[in-house]
Amino acid sequence: MSQTITLYVDGACRGNPGLGGWGAYVITPDQKHELCGGEANTTNNRMELRAAIEGIRFCAPTDKLILWTDSTYVKRGITEWIEGWKKKNWKDVKNPDLWKELDLVCQNRDIEWNWVKGHAGHAGNEKADQLANRGADQTLTQIKAGEPIQASIDNMVVAAQPATATETNTDSITDSTAKKKAEPDWLLNDPFGLDFADTDDGEMEEVPEADAPLLKSAQNSSNKLITSAEQPTAVALTTTAPTEVHPQIVITPANKHLEGPRQFILDTETTGFYFQNTDRIVEVGAIEMVNRKLTGSSIHIYINGETPVGDSFRIHGISDEFLADKPKFAEIAATLFEYLKGGEIIAHNASFDMNFLNMEFKRCGYPALSEVCSVTDTLAMAKSKHPGQKNSLDALVRRYEVPQRDRTFHGALLDAEILADVYLAMTGGQVSLDIDALTEQTDQQQTLDKQHNLEAQLPVIFPSAEELAAHQQWMQHYQDKNGEPSLFAK
Repeated sequence: MSQTITLYVDGACRGNPGLGGWGAYVITPDQKHELCGGEANTTNNRMELRAAIEGIRFCAPTDKLILWTDSTYVKRGITEWIEGWKKKNWKDVKNPDLWKELDLVCQNRDIEWNWVKGHAGHAGNEKADQLANRGADQTLTQIKAGEPIQASIDNMVVAAQPATATETNTDSITDSTAKKKAEPDWLLNDPFGLDFADTDDGEMEEVPEADAPLLKSAQNSSNKLITSAEQPTAVALTTTAPTEVHPQIVITPANKHLEGPRQFILDTETTGFYFQNTDRIVEVGAIEMVNRKLTGSSIHIYINGETPVGDSFRIHGISDEFLADKPKFAEIAATLFEYLKGGEIIAHNASFDMNFLNMEFKRCGYPALSEVCSVTDTLAMAKSKHPGQKNSLDALVRRYEVPQRDRTFHGALLDAEILADVYLAMTGGQVSLDIDALTEQTDQQQTLDKQHNLEAQLPVIFPSAEELAAHQQWMQHYQDKNGEPSLFAK
């Protein structure tokens, strides 16, 4: 009988090449299995591959596997690159023996491949890392004792209870005598997560030709995305972010660098209204603002929600066919989380967007976004400011005379740009999205113009004799008619 199994795999290597270990943490509906092993002289990439092979092989062919790995080399290799490698008969591909073995063990299986950021506190990934180090320790012991190197399997029966991809195992994770080699943040030093530092001989791992231009650009660029670990969360980005961290993520770099709290005007599009009922996010758009000035930076992502868009197509116009080749949320979660973390989220009916984002991030093993960001709801602001009136985004656009845009279909980034106009108008600030018009030179010139106007000597024009006589005649006429002098005669 088939069942859904969650599988975490990881590899470790002490030296590259050197003593290595692999680990697989297999979670079935009623049991947890711990698999580990190692080799005397290997590489980190080979151990990552071996962990996936042994973890998958342990499960029945009829099981549905939800597999998590922190190696983008493994994940993208098996899901994107392997067909190209086969067509060129594995020419110039490293570790072809393990790639062929992984390809064979995956045949006719239902496997959902997911990436998780390594060493980020995710319980399942940490457990797999612990097992990989255990495998290396056991291998070292077997070598010293002159015993044949063997893998081990530990089965732990637990109370019957469904386990999910966001397993929150609370087993104690102890420090190994020699941890897996510390890995830098792949967003900072390895924009495409290809594990370059962990290749067999220190050279770059195989990269499909289609990715080569992007890779070269990433290597030559000195710009990088600054994370909250490198700067206070209340300080704006001061370094230009890469245009594309993931091929399907569009990050527009800031063209105005400012110091101060970061705000993100954000909008999402989803497959429905109910985040509790399997509806998913299909588009995210956010633009950055600092000190009420738009920096020009934005992030925009289309996401494969893994569920039909249904009637929501009539709202946002995003079809299932369009989303078929788009990344799943787990593939873009790390970049989106780092971009937004520590800022203030500004959204219209914010509870809707935040409920979906919290749900999506938790599915990927991250904290709820609302736990690391403050949230401002412009709908609540509008209801307080305009009680009893329509306060939809369209209504506020008309009320504040914000420039109209074509909204035949809602779009996340388009709605975020409109909301930025509305928010600034509603809170009494600059409305224009024209960043060039917000330069310091313009501000200084406006200040000088105001000072000049205040200092100007206005001319005094006195009435002529004829005008005075006409005025006196009018006041006399008023007094005769009303029986009392006019205000001007007093």
